[in-house]
Amino acid sequence: MNIKALLRASFAAVANLSVLVVPVTAGAAAWEPTKPVEFVIPAGTGGGADQMARLIQGIVAKHNLMKQSLVPVNKSGGAGAEGFLAAKEAKGDPHKIIITLSNLFTTPLATGVPFNWRDMTPVSMLALDQFVLWVNAEAPYKTAKEYIEAVKKAGPNKMKMGGTGSRQEDQIITVSLEKATGIKFIYLPFKGGGDVAVQLVGKHIDSTVNNPIEAVAQWRAGALRPLCVFDDTRMPYKTKVTDKQSWNDIPTCGEAGVPTDYVMLRGIFMPGGVTAEQVAFYVDLMKKVRETPDWKKFMEDGAFNQTFMSGKEFAAWIEKNEALHRDLMKEAGFLAKP
Repeated sequence: MNIKALLRASFAAVANLSVLVVPVTAGAAAWEPTKPVEFVIPAGTGGGADQMARLIQGIVAKHNLMKQSLVPVNKSGGAGAEGFLAAKEAKGDPHKIIITLSNLFTTPLATGVPFNWRDMTPVSMLALDQFVLWVNAEAPYKTAKEYIEAVKKAGPNKMKMGGTGSRQEDQIITVSLEKATGIKFIYLPFKGGGDVAVQLVGKHIDSTVNNPIEAVAQWRAGALRPLCVFDDTRMPYKTKVTDKQSWNDIPTCGEAGVPTDYVMLRGIFMPGGVTAEQVAFYVDLMKKVRETPDWKKFMEDGAFNQTFMSGKEFAAWIEKNEALHRDLMKEAGFLAKP
């Protein structure tokens, strides 16, 4: 299955949406927060969502982008269900926002928790995140093909793939990789991407599919080695991260003979029942964040796809990707039993 092709197709606008989208009015919003805003992170500390949320908090404070403060709060329980349910229960509260990743889709599909993205209000897509196949720098594998051949030679359930959570993005990619290559890993779930990188540095696992930002520090330090990016085009960033390689130097997994690809949402939502003016305030705020040098550096350091969407276009993308993830999880056997 060419996952990236399906994802790319989902960028097209979808007519006759079944979800009500709050319209975003042009120009500056008249409404603004009157007390600190809780910034919910439905993931553990150290991972991509946590790093991005705390960067946004820092940028807003540094550049005085709003009068009130953003207060990041990690609610990672139940594969992020704790955070999503908190947003659902805060209906009508404009002083709460949540950063979302693809567990927006995977968590309710895998667990049956009574939550759907339609319980919230889409604000904006900030970026799309890549996934990279990583091994320890001291491992003998120089290419993805060499690593896959080693996994085959070791036999089923011998090599360990670490990832964030169960039945979420990392395990979906792992299963897709297994199906594409005929191998079988022991999949070990951890609480966040930071933990996953630490486990690989410590050689407690054999590989990971961490996002770039979750392992860039360890790569720069010479502790980890990237083998391929799960995309059909190379990342565009050509500034050297190490003394020898840039993100652009990492081959696609397809180039390396591993035909699997996947990208992940990084977006902002509000609770349901908020007003158009309140949504417009946060759309405008995120546009200001994206214009800062701090954000642009973070995008390059983390090798993000910098696609931005809001309004009906964003809601259309979400609806299509919900259907895509349902298909992927059904194929992997990850859907919750009725």
